[in-house]
Amino acid sequence: MIPATTFKGKTVALFGLGGSGLATAKALQAGGASVIAWDDNPDSVARAAAEGVPTQDLRELDWSSVASFVLSPGVPLTHPKPHWTVGFARAAGVEIIGDVEIFVRERRAHAPDCPFIAITGTNGKSTTTALIAHILQASGRDTQLGGNIGRAVLTLDPPKDGRFFVVECSSYQIDLAPTLNPTAGILLNLTPDHLDRHGTMQHYADVKERLVAGAKTAIVGLDDSYCELIGDRIERAGTKVIRISKRQPLADGLYAEGSRIMRAEQGATSLLADLDGIQTLRGSHNAQNACAAIAACLAAGVSEEEIRQGLQSFPGLKHRMQPVGRRRQVVFVNDSKATNADAAAPALSSYERIYWIAGGLPKEGGIASLAPLFPRIVKAYLIGEAASAFAAQLGDRVPYEISDRLERAVAHAADDADRDGEASAVMLSPACASFDQYKNFEVRGDAFVSHVADLEGVTMLIDLPTGGK
Repeated sequence: MIPATTFKGKTVALFGLGGSGLATAKALQAGGASVIAWDDNPDSVARAAAEGVPTQDLRELDWSSVASFVLSPGVPLTHPKPHWTVGFARAAGVEIIGDVEIFVRERRAHAPDCPFIAITGTNGKSTTTALIAHILQASGRDTQLGGNIGRAVLTLDPPKDGRFFVVECSSYQIDLAPTLNPTAGILLNLTPDHLDRHGTMQHYADVKERLVAGAKTAIVGLDDSYCELIGDRIERAGTKVIRISKRQPLADGLYAEGSRIMRAEQGATSLLADLDGIQTLRGSHNAQNACAAIAACLAAGVSEEEIRQGLQSFPGLKHRMQPVGRRRQVVFVNDSKATNADAAAPALSSYERIYWIAGGLPKEGGIASLAPLFPRIVKAYLIGEAASAFAAQLGDRVPYEISDRLERAVAHAADDADRDGEASAVMLSPACASFDQYKNFEVRGDAFVSHVADLEGVTMLIDLPTGGK
């Protein structure tokens, strides 16, 4: 835990008592703050009270005594309309912050020079975050990984000299971190997302810009117009900017040339790394992730050789284009995190011959946008509620069967791929939510891994999920 000592002796109101909210309340208490917490869910309030966190309906609070208001990032700050607590805080002139803001204040107070790498973007931020942390850990550095990637930032070990922090930041977290100042800040890309919470694409971009605007070194993707403009704007304001691209050579910056990651300095180019053969970093989207990770690690003082070794041993992000097993020339790929068509596209783009397992609870538009990738699909195995709709969209362009259940799809796809005799991938990339048959995409992905492990002759490339074979 990181005790929030910068709030010692202050009264802090807090709304949102999920996992990160409860962790934040305890960090504030450990640092000497007087916490008053609430949630719209009575069960969350009861749990917090049982764990020693003072609770009170914030409608009844004397806001004149409150120094700071901590809002859960899952609670609307601006759109579609501000949460009712935001109105109380603003009327009283109380600052509204989140757990990432508390972290950056603790770092400034206790170890302002400890390396802090913050990552954001619409797509790829979790893989980039995990890759950076892996390179640092593989090189023997004391590394803390958290934020939006799964572990609440205030549950990490406290900042100290020589300790590296790698923190994935969602737009919601950035919106609640007004003094965010990473050593290296990464903005990978921007496409329309979460507009129900940000109102417009421009507001969404403005929020994302704050992460790199406050960075000592900003690493910015050039492959969309929003990011390109942001890079130019913050550079004019005095921020050091390293540009990256997966599509185009650069005169200065890092870019992908196929699987090769190149560095350009004043027009002179050199090879930094080659991703060829690294199964967990296939595809142009991962070339962009690698460019960003390499740039951040170089900015943090990691050597080129340490970076290359870390890239080679990267195990991949669980449930995201994750090679989990192999039988002869067939690799089994867990891409369960692909819960819509756009999210499935990178995996389908990364293999030439695919036995595709798809379906679940369908999203609007189905798989129509994936039509340009259909020639890569040898056969599709359709499961869940979306099976019949996906069959109609595939039509006569892709052979398919309606497998219904994942276990049957894995068995049939594995047999067909084995008979094929060519290098191919049996891939779960559902392009659907999981909720028709599974609690979440993690449970679905673990089920896929277990079914693969049950096949004869498969060499597993990862440890099995708890309870697996």
